[in-house]
Amino acid sequence: MSRLIVISNRVTAPKGSTSGAQGGLAVAMAAALRDRGGLWFGWSGEQTDHFNGHINFQRNQGVTTATVDLEEQDVQEYYDGYANRTLWPLFHYRIDLAEYEREFAGGYQRTNQRFADTVRPLIEPDDLVWIQDYHMFPLGAELRQRGCRNKIGFFLHIPWPPRRLLGTLPNARELVETLFAYDLIGFHTAEWLDSFRDFAIQDMGATVDEHGVARLGDRSVQLIACPIGIDAAEFAEMSKGVPARLAYRRMRESATGRDMIVGVDRLDYSKGLEERFLGYERFLIEHPEERKEVFLLQVAPPSRVSVESYQRIRTSLEQISGRINGEYADVDWVPIRYVNQGYPRDQLAGIYRAAKIGLVTPLRDGMNLVAKEYVAAQDPADPGVLVLSRFAGAAEQMLEALLVNPYSAEEVSDAIWQALRMPRDERVRRWEALMAGVQSQDVTWWASEFLGALERVEVKEGAA
Repeated sequence: MSRLIVISNRVTAPKGSTSGAQGGLAVAMAAALRDRGGLWFGWSGEQTDHFNGHINFQRNQGVTTATVDLEEQDVQEYYDGYANRTLWPLFHYRIDLAEYEREFAGGYQRTNQRFADTVRPLIEPDDLVWIQDYHMFPLGAELRQRGCRNKIGFFLHIPWPPRRLLGTLPNARELVETLFAYDLIGFHTAEWLDSFRDFAIQDMGATVDEHGVARLGDRSVQLIACPIGIDAAEFAEMSKGVPARLAYRRMRESATGRDMIVGVDRLDYSKGLEERFLGYERFLIEHPEERKEVFLLQVAPPSRVSVESYQRIRTSLEQISGRINGEYADVDWVPIRYVNQGYPRDQLAGIYRAAKIGLVTPLRDGMNLVAKEYVAAQDPADPGVLVLSRFAGAAEQMLEALLVNPYSAEEVSDAIWQALRMPRDERVRRWEALMAGVQSQDVTWWASEFLGALERVEVKEGAA
């Protein structure tokens, strides 16, 4: 079995399955690396006065990590700039927030070149190389220019925008051309794959055959839809552990007999938190008899605090939640508990299990693993109900959830009402179907599907 070289923007050394720092990608990559061996390369999250390519190697829980520090200018232009002020909003359909600056694009290319220079000597001839996400679109092409003939796969963890939106990006064609240096590109959903294919065909003159092979000139790349999952068995077991049980009991006691609705999201405009609060408010208006029978717990740890649009969303949410609480609260009840901090996964499992409703309503999301974690944490005999945005990638798989348009306060309100009134037998039936999908297409399945497809592609002649 070939070694695996995983490359991503940030590297999180494994710290145990209960670590609050480990998101879905971290758990998935650690599992694949333990199975195959190899290393995980990327940015340490730290800054240096002068980039010198020094690599910090560590080994934790069977996973070798290799990280480099970046200069302040790299962070500002590559990460805060092009990745999170240009690509992230554009790929989440928010062209009104996208910022197009030459300095951002230049820093993005320069930093990817630095990554390529640093990681290239670590790649052995038979290694599989798996590059992750929008921070590193051009990295495969940079590795090819440095003589790398290995099979290189790329996985996009966010949506791919429709061709008309992508066309607003300066030099969009040049960016997409670099992706033809890969042997395999994976998307979470058929919708995102179709959007890529449309741009390649309509705007670049590429062809795509019935097997999903895209060709541009003498270059070709296999396209697949391969939705990421969670470690369902681990998370279900975690929900029964001591930290989860303590969190569950804490939430039940604090609820004082009320039904809890839970939302857990990184503080980001793509998550639809403002619209979620307004949909919940519509529920309170339309069902005043329920006002002291239910509450919304929204966990929203801050992220990308140096980016102005993220500062604005935090201010807006504080204002909306404060207004709703001020207008509807009573001396013994607050409608929204809004918490700006994260919790370890084992505690979150208990919080999910205590919630009658999981409210997952992003405006646009590549996948959304919170939806799957909520399902995995439920009590099979008395499960809660998942309310899910139809614009999350997870909606393609999770059809038994209550699917809503997150822009519609009425739909969100109606779904909350339906979920609260849903009979137990229907809740069990829906949960069983959802859980079957979460278990069968888990994180191990995802990694196996992608890496199996990467191994099957034919090596390109003259790839370097």
